[in-house]
Amino acid sequence: MGNSRALVLFSGGQDSTTTLAWALDRFDAVETIGFDYGQRHRIEMECRMTIRAKLPALSARYAERLGPDHVVDLKALGAISETALTRETEIAFTDAGLPSTFVPGRNLIFLTFAAALAYRRDLKHIVLGVCETDYSGYPDCRDDTIKAMQVSLSLGLDRRLVLHTPLMWRDKAQTFALARAIGGQALLDLVIEDSHSCYLGDRTTRHGWGYGCGHCPACDLRSQGFAAYLAVPDDSGLDL
Repeated sequence: MGNSRALVLFSGGQDSTTTLAWALDRFDAVETIGFDYGQRHRIEMECRMTIRAKLPALSARYAERLGPDHVVDLKALGAISETALTRETEIAFTDAGLPSTFVPGRNLIFLTFAAALAYRRDLKHIVLGVCETDYSGYPDCRDDTIKAMQVSLSLGLDRRLVLHTPLMWRDKAQTFALARAIGGQALLDLVIEDSHSCYLGDRTTRHGWGYGCGHCPACDLRSQGFAAYLAVPDDSGLDL
């Protein structure tokens, strides 16, 4: 790959952890970026550091390729967002048909800041773990949105950027399988034990699929995906 250096949007969740491993498997150097936007599940900011600390022990390749981490303070986003991810409010569906966990413009803003950093760090590839297979309906996770952002960012910076979305057409079961296919049982165990998905930030209860409240939409997706993965765990034919 030309300019084989990448920046991964890394939140510390199941998807971004698997995506980070995917990038470490493909690029010569990988940096990470995280965003503190006053999220209700801010525990993910701690989880991401735990994962970064443990990844190098899983593979010499990871140890060699994993580069600097960058954290951007975006609390202004949380301040203007009346959502269940930035306020202690009930998680429900809005009149627009979207869950109240939707933070308007979040991924658009994340990608803009990531692109600005990639420009400064001379990183051509940006990798993120969005998908529209079994997701909450967020419009800024859709394939069309990401393709449009790639064009806009490349034009606005006058530099070719490539946005990679390896999970775009994978459901949660396939994401668990992908983690195992990339890094074996050790990586899958890391994803289960140390990544965080629960919208309520609950890490008091350990389930088979990891920590979480067990009933929010993120926990539902993760638990159902893990059950489906266990039903058909063979990843021998998985397209990496």
